Amino acid sequence: MRRKLATLEGQRKKFRAVFARLGSKINYKGYSESTILLTDIVEADTNTRVSDHIWFSYTKVFEAVGLKTGSSVEFEARIKEYKKGYVNKHIRVNHQKIDYKLSHPTKIKLIP
Repeated sequence: MRRKLATLEGQRKKFRAVFARLGSKINYKGYSESTILLTDIVEADTNTRVSDHIWFSYTKVFEAVGLKTGSSVEFEARIKEYKKGYVNKHIRVNHQKIDYKLSHPTKIKLIP
């Protein structure tokens, strides 16, 4: 669990991160969707590390920035709670846990 993000839930903050690589996921309709992996997530104001990695959808805004492996990025995002884990209602298995994520990234720019 991302404990440092838990203390900031609901707030919008500025973060810095390092672009690691592109990826993909299958969305709920079965289509492949491009994603990006950001590592070493740091809150920009206090310079405290809040997470080791975060996945975002590879939107046009990220594409326009011109990310390259190892480049530093600054962005604003909202801290939200979400449920993660395995659930199977047929055999009554529920291994869900609460975790925290960054959502709705805006004001994305490269840091020289």
